[in-house]
Amino acid sequence: MPTEAELAKVPVPGTPRIENLPQPVTRMPIDLEAISKGFDLQNGAQADAIRSGKAGPKVLIFVSFAMPEATLQRLVDQAARAGATLVLRGLVNGSIRDTVTRMQALIGSRRVAVQINPEAFDRHGITRTPTFVLVMDGAGTEACPSRLCGASAQFVKVAGDVTLDYAMRYLNRDPQASVRTKR
Repeated sequence: MPTEAELAKVPVPGTPRIENLPQPVTRMPIDLEAISKGFDLQNGAQADAIRSGKAGPKVLIFVSFAMPEATLQRLVDQAARAGATLVLRGLVNGSIRDTVTRMQALIGSRRVAVQINPEAFDRHGITRTPTFVLVMDGAGTEACPSRLCGASAQFVKVAGDVTLDYAMRYLNRDPQASVRTKR
């Protein structure tokens, strides 16, 4: 065991400073602080809505960077207009920096919510992208140790390369859509 004198010689690291993090070379610099504040704001608004009982249903669009660029651009545009949330399973190349750079290039100046949430893929039994999920108000976000944790009455979904409008009309028309997919 080190002595007190030896321990006193070990430098104590300072508080990490976000501006000292390396920045990728992009046309638009990545503002990690703004991303963090946006995440806090989004989560705070959701928590307030749940507490007030006015959460309402929410639309999740499960996407992957393996999808065609035109499809991703269309879905980003539709998600921004509809207030839907794009959900990714994981990070690009295992890197948050690569993921943020890729998302910024895709989103541009549009305002759209994005989550990296592999557990949501399990919770809703997502096996292909894009998949559109309508989560009913009051549906839980409990931990999901196995696939398809949410009760089928809590959400409905449809998968396929379709527009968000088409997916919502399909889900509205067919309450049993959670067991079907559309190609």
